[in-house]
Amino acid sequence: MSKVYSSAVVFIPPEKLWNPIQAIREKYDRNFRRWMPHITLLYPFRPESEFDSLELDFKKVCKDLAPFELKLESFNFFQHGKQRFTIWLEPKPQDIIINLQRKIQIVAPNCNDVVLFKGGFTPHLSLGQITGRDVLERTLLDFKSHWKSLQFIIDKLFIIAREASKNSIFQIKKIIPFSKQ
Repeated sequence: MSKVYSSAVVFIPPEKLWNPIQAIREKYDRNFRRWMPHITLLYPFRPESEFDSLELDFKKVCKDLAPFELKLESFNFFQHGKQRFTIWLEPKPQDIIINLQRKIQIVAPNCNDVVLFKGGFTPHLSLGQITGRDVLERTLLDFKSHWKSLQFIIDKLFIIAREASKNSIFQIKKIIPFSKQ
């Protein structure tokens, strides 16, 4: 029941919507190459050797989940220290994602790092890191002036993993569809 930093459970937007997200991430996100655009639900997660058995448990949880529409239309940020920030897209509706995260947390209760933050679990799609309050404010204004809302249907979970090596890239290993229609 150990956790590893080389796997996660996430939502991934459809690849056809990645271009505007990736244009920002390529410029600002130091993890651009390692991670695809995603919304983290569980991280760190379990080793890949446990994925087959965990898949069955996730399917039991997901059989009662209905697909829902998700919108990425507004920006927000986390502050890390005095002058360091992470910029992110705020997925809506937040409450559905938070409730879903709680449900899947039951499958891997020790993979609860995302809920341990001061404000609890905050659904987000990370775009990058910024240093300096002035740079943050200018960057957010720029993003807001050019951004066109993205919306898509969430109807599955993705279990992703990467090799333990320093430059490895996350790959989709399991797809767990929502069954309730």
